[in-house]
Amino acid sequence: MNLSRFLEHWSIDENPFRAQEARHDRIFARLDIAPNSHPDFEKILGDLHRPSTSVVFGEKGSGKTAIRMQIAKRVSEHNDANPDAKVWLVPYDDLNPFLDWYCGRAGITGQSTAEQVTRVLSGFRLVDHLDAILHVAVPNLVDAVLGRLTEPPQALGEQPDRKLRSADLTDKRDLLLLQALYDRDGAGAERSRSLRRKIAAPRDWKRSLWRLLGFCGWILPLAALIRSLWTEDGMAWSNPWVWMLAVTLSGWVVVLLKFFLWEGWQLRHLATQLSRELRSPQRSKESLKACLALMRPEERDRSLLPLDDLEDHRYAMVARLRRVISLFGYTGVIVVLDRMDEPTLVNGDPERMRPIIWPMLRNKFLQQDQVGIKLLLPLELHGALFRETALFFQEARMDKQNLVEHLSWTGAMLYDLCNARLATCRIEGAAAITLSDLFDEDVNRQDLVDALDQMHQPRDAFKLIYECMMAHCANFTEEQARWRIPRLVLESVRQQQTNRLQMFQKGFRPA
Repeated sequence: MNLSRFLEHWSIDENPFRAQEARHDRIFARLDIAPNSHPDFEKILGDLHRPSTSVVFGEKGSGKTAIRMQIAKRVSEHNDANPDAKVWLVPYDDLNPFLDWYCGRAGITGQSTAEQVTRVLSGFRLVDHLDAILHVAVPNLVDAVLGRLTEPPQALGEQPDRKLRSADLTDKRDLLLLQALYDRDGAGAERSRSLRRKIAAPRDWKRSLWRLLGFCGWILPLAALIRSLWTEDGMAWSNPWVWMLAVTLSGWVVVLLKFFLWEGWQLRHLATQLSRELRSPQRSKESLKACLALMRPEERDRSLLPLDDLEDHRYAMVARLRRVISLFGYTGVIVVLDRMDEPTLVNGDPERMRPIIWPMLRNKFLQQDQVGIKLLLPLELHGALFRETALFFQEARMDKQNLVEHLSWTGAMLYDLCNARLATCRIEGAAAITLSDLFDEDVNRQDLVDALDQMHQPRDAFKLIYECMMAHCANFTEEQARWRIPRLVLESVRQQQTNRLQMFQKGFRPA
């Protein structure tokens, strides 16, 4: 018997248990948050009017990515309902480009040994995380101001450039500084020019004058030279036009040295220093120099720039971001870190994840005003965390971070989750059914709850029900067409899935 025939009999238009990854699950996207969420979801989300930090540990398949997507959905709903108290969402869930850029600058190549990679990753600092987070947030902000599509969508209202034109000069400088340091690498200078025009940023008239003198300053020496050649004295020093030629030519050379050489050297030196400290954002020295060259001297004041590894300079950058987005009704920021085990250079190794995550476990970082950090971490890090010293916990203050030590699911919770997915996949107008209806009468609700309880998490629960349907359909022909799954199939599949999980936990087979 075909599985689609089995589903058609129960008026199910799509297999509710086929998907195993929330990012690719169409059914999950259609579900309401309430029946589909973990009981700890509200604790993890917190109050969006006052964003707070949460630290969550969960196994693969326990729903961390689903929680990240649910947070994004809830934030979107909150922003629609509260246009004057919105939350800016920063999805910090793809560390691949940051770690690749960071390790590439440290000389890590495809031929590097595992020890070399681990040693380089152990140097990842909190300021590198802050730079990377800003590198995610700032391009989206600039895109929104320039009227381009952003991912995730960030609504700034109609004609956001008008608000910035009438904004305080300090806010304009903050945005220009953030864009120069943390925008995308490729077209940074062109985006700087577009942004300055959009927000009517003050022009550097002194620089424009120096540039004009540099490009046009040859006219006076040339005129003096021509005039001196037309006189009887020619190029003799007794000729006043020769003196005029010497003075104007000397002045032009001074302008060229000042504008093209001295200032150019200063900008290159400044860009080199910034590139050395901004180790995780993908910004080249050339891109930084081109953006800095468009800024007025007071906008690129060295006291404002992250030219060292002090965290206060990065916190000041986060404060600048908050001030700029507050012009558009955003009163808080939420940063969601997920998929920590997936970057190529990490490859699921807890010894590589630990030095990347541990710098973030500091109370000052996790308890920033109106900034909520959501750390959705693999369970492998849980044991490593609780082996740390008392001094580490004193600095991390995990008692204040809404800690969820194990994102676990009971059989009853998984049963309700399966029912919610079944209801979502039912053909419109069809009578409601539960998971128990798919099984024989001798399989009661508690039997299913017990079987699901052994799976521990949604991904494995869906595998169990999916394999039950597949095994049932394989045992009957179209002529027999038996529509309820017998107890024997449930027990057999449950034993297989339990063995699979035990083998996976022992490291003898993949998930």
